[in-house]
Amino acid sequence: MYNYLFARSLLFLASFLLSCNILLANMQTDSVIVYAKVRSKQDNQISFSDWRSFPTRTVASLSSKLSNQKSITNKYGSQQNIKTKSTGFFRTEKINGKWWSIDPDGFAGLHIAVNSIQQGKSDRNIKAFKTVFGNDFSWIKATLDTLSSRGFNGAGSWSDTDAIIAYNKSSKKPIAYSVMLNMMSEYGNKRGGTYQEAGHKGYPKNTIFVFDPEFEVFCDQFAQKIVKYRNDQNLYGYFTDNELPFSLKNLESYLSLPQTDLGFQAAKKWLSSRNVEPQNISDQDRADFLGYIADKYFATVSASIKKYDPNHMILGSRFYTGEKNVQQFMESAGKYIDVVSVNYYGTWTPSQQSMKNWEKWSGKPLIITEFYVKAEDSGLPNQSGAGWVVKTQNDRGLFYQNYCLSLLESKSCIGWHWFKFQDNDPKYTKADPSNNDANKGIVNNDYQFYSPLLKSFKDLNINSYLILEYFNKNNDVKQK
Repeated sequence: MYNYLFARSLLFLASFLLSCNILLANMQTDSVIVYAKVRSKQDNQISFSDWRSFPTRTVASLSSKLSNQKSITNKYGSQQNIKTKSTGFFRTEKINGKWWSIDPDGFAGLHIAVNSIQQGKSDRNIKAFKTVFGNDFSWIKATLDTLSSRGFNGAGSWSDTDAIIAYNKSSKKPIAYSVMLNMMSEYGNKRGGTYQEAGHKGYPKNTIFVFDPEFEVFCDQFAQKIVKYRNDQNLYGYFTDNELPFSLKNLESYLSLPQTDLGFQAAKKWLSSRNVEPQNISDQDRADFLGYIADKYFATVSASIKKYDPNHMILGSRFYTGEKNVQQFMESAGKYIDVVSVNYYGTWTPSQQSMKNWEKWSGKPLIITEFYVKAEDSGLPNQSGAGWVVKTQNDRGLFYQNYCLSLLESKSCIGWHWFKFQDNDPKYTKADPSNNDANKGIVNNDYQFYSPLLKSFKDLNINSYLILEYFNKNNDVKQK
């Protein structure tokens, strides 16, 4: 009897170990584990968690499932096998249920970019620039050639557009660049009352000046400067602002302004038109008012942009907080913008359901315009900025692949912008508070590329169309 029980125990143990090995093999096939410290903010205090484990999908886990045929792309980095109407400028189109970025020649593709492709301003940056490059064109050529060979075809916000335009004149593979206009922010600088916050401009009680009659006049005058871009086929589009404080709290915030303020008067009038007293404001009122603000803002800025440049896309104002999850807001914005831009932090893997909602409510495709993680092996303090912390540059690359695989699964996402080109230099004291000391870049402060990160970028980027094909054929879009 003892021998029988012992044999049964051994058989059970062997079966258990076999099951564990199979499970482990599946986990290793489908994903790897990457450890990260999660950033949180409470009462304006930033803190990071202990190390947490995150299942992380990689290109390697899909390599055996992808087509053996190499993607054939044109000079814009678009696919050669999906052709539609050519307008001579970038636009978007939904084809068989999938949104695409359409290049000037009419081919469908993805817009894959890096933000802030510009020269560093610290003493260390300036010294390294002179040593490594010597002049502006050598820098931009070496930089964009490197990025292009790794599958990038775009430059995001705050990039050196003059240098990129010069590069495009001689390059066989032009880089599609975008222009940050900062229309509300620039109006605030002229009007007064704004201040610098971490990552964006601050406004009195988080109320933008959208009800000022002078704002419309300012936008018309300000937009005249974009005429110089009007006929440039390599311009992707315009961002109207960055991270404006759109919020469900806006209604009460406007009502808390001085009674002489035009924002207070507009909010009071709007609320009175609904026969609602301030003490009886409902969530429906808050959401509807947020949609009202969005309509007012985007109607004003889009009219000015289209007046002076009807050829290029309006890419929105880079939503970054809860506004993008309010249907009324997204419906209003969608009437005037061509692409929904989202600075999407606070997650390891983007939510399919969220992206589906944003497209459904706005009627427009998405570009994720900021995301990154920072690594301890950079030697930087990594306290500033919204990104989480990982251990190594290789981990940063794995995060990129996992994040972008989720974007490729979404039928509404047409591209993404990594934040950003170069690390922060802690010794540079003139940066805004979100860019003080962090490993955000693909190059360090001496313009040296992080090789493991660059390899992961390339492995994902150059296979992105094959991955899309795989997801589409296998109906592998997962709703979260």
